[in-house]
Amino acid sequence: MVRLVEARYVRDYVIWLRFSDGVTGEVDLRDELDGPVFEPLRQTAVFQRVCLHPELHTIVWPNGADFAPEFLHERVRVHA
Repeated sequence: MVRLVEARYVRDYVIWLRFSDGVTGEVDLRDELDGPVFEPLRQTAVFQRVCLHPELHTIVWPNGADFAPEFLHERVRVHA
C-alpha cells in the first residue's frame, strides 16, 4: 500500500507530493474538484490550506475533503 509522506502547496491547484515508494512530483487537481465537498476548494485561498493527515497518510482540507493516496499516485507528474 502506497502512503503519502510529504505534501506541500505549489501554486493554483498544484500540490507537490512524496510517496513511501520514493515517487515524488506534482499533481494538478483543478479538474478533480467536482461535487459538494470539493466545491469550496475551487477558491485558491481554501485550496492552499491543504495538509498531510498523519493517520490517513493523504492530503486533507479543513472541510473534510480528501483524496485517496492511490488516486494521487496515479496522477502525479514525476520530476527527474
